[in-house]
Amino acid sequence: MRSQNHRGFHPLLSLCGAILITGSVSSGWVAAQTTPKPPDQERPAEAEDADRLFERATAYAKGSGGVQKDEREAVRLYRLAADRGSSKAQSALAFFYEQGLGGLDKDENEAARRYRLAADQGDARGQHNLAVYYENGRGGLTKNPAEAARLYRLAAEQGDAHAQYALGYAYQNGRVGLKADESEAARFYRLAAEQGFAPAQSSLGEFYERGRGGLHKDEHEAVRLFRLAAEQQEPRAEAELGVFYAQGAAGLKQDEREAARLFRLAADQGYPNAQYNLGFFYENGRGGLEKDEREAVRLMQLAANQGFPPAQTDLGVFYVQGLGGLKQDESEAARLFRLAADQGYPNAQYNLGFFYENGAGGLAKDTREAERLYRLAAERGFADAQAALARLRASR
Repeated sequence: MRSQNHRGFHPLLSLCGAILITGSVSSGWVAAQTTPKPPDQERPAEAEDADRLFERATAYAKGSGGVQKDEREAVRLYRLAADRGSSKAQSALAFFYEQGLGGLDKDENEAARRYRLAADQGDARGQHNLAVYYENGRGGLTKNPAEAARLYRLAAEQGDAHAQYALGYAYQNGRVGLKADESEAARFYRLAAEQGFAPAQSSLGEFYERGRGGLHKDEHEAVRLFRLAAEQQEPRAEAELGVFYAQGAAGLKQDEREAARLFRLAADQGYPNAQYNLGFFYENGRGGLEKDEREAVRLMQLAANQGFPPAQTDLGVFYVQGLGGLKQDESEAARLFRLAADQGYPNAQYNLGFFYENGAGGLAKDTREAERLYRLAAERGFADAQAALARLRASR
C-alpha cells in the first residue's frame, strides 16, 4: 500500500464546537470601561449605587484600577450590585457560579437562574449566555433550540458580538432551528467582526477565502481578517494564516518559518488543524525544523484524539510503516482509517478499501466492501480510488 497520508496543508473545516463559544463555556461578563477609584477614595459599599458597585467588583475580579485581584471581594460586590438591580452584575455573578470562582461552589443551576434574571432585565450578555444554556441543555434547562434562537437574536439586536457570532454559526450550520443560510451567516459574522470579535473575523475570513455566503472569493481580504484575528491569538486564524505563508498565497511571500511559528502558536492552544500541519512539518523537516518523526507522531496523536480525519489517516500510515517510534500495527492502522473514513475523508476511505481488498489490518478479505469504499473516495475526486475502482471492475 502506498502512503496515502495528506501531502500538504489541511485547510480549515467548518467551525468546531471547541471553537464555537456557544458549545462550551459561556462568554462571561463585560468588563466595565470606567476606571474605578483606588480603595482609599471609595465610599462604603452600602452608600454606592449599583453601577458603581459593578465597576468596583469588576476591578477586583480583574485586578485592575489600582486594586489587587480578589475574586471573593468581587463576588461580594457583584451580589450587592445585583441586589440593587444591576443586570450586568447578575450576569457576572452567574458566570462566577458557572465557573466556581470567588469561593463559590460551581453551580450551573444557579448560574442559569441568574442569567435569566439578567436576561429578563434586557441584559444582552445574560440573554446570550442563557441562550447557550438552552441550546446545550445546561443549568437544569431542557434543550430548547427555538428559545435559544430567540435569546441570541435579542442579544444580537443590542449589538452583542458573541450573540451575532452565535447566530452566524447557527445560520451557517442550520442550528437552533434555523434553516441554513450562508448569506445570513456572513451578515452576522460581519457585524461581529466589525466589533473586533476574533472568532467572527476568522469565520468571515474563511467565507472570503472560499467565496461562500454570497461573497466573492477574495484571498487578500481573507488574509486581512485572519491577521486581525491572529493578533488576538485566535487559533483558527493563526492556522489559516500559516497555510497562506506556507503556500505563498494571497500576495504573501512564501515563508515556511513564519508558517511553522503560526502553526505552533495555534497547536499550543490545542487546535487540531495546526497540530496536524506542524506535525507534517516535523515529518518532512520543513519550516526550519529538523526532521523528527517522533514529534510528528506526538502532534498527529494530539490531533487524532480530537477526531481530526487527516491526522487519524496519517497516524494510521505511521502504524502501517512502523515509523516515528511506533511498533508496526496494521490493526491499529485499520481502526484509525475507519474513524477517518466514517467522517467521509477520502484518503482514509481509500486506505481502508485497500485493507479490505487485500485482507490486511486484521480484516477479512472483502472485495465488495473494498469497492464500496473506493467508490466513496472516487466520488470525492480521489484519483487513486478512481483507479482502484476501475481495476476492480475490470477484473470481474
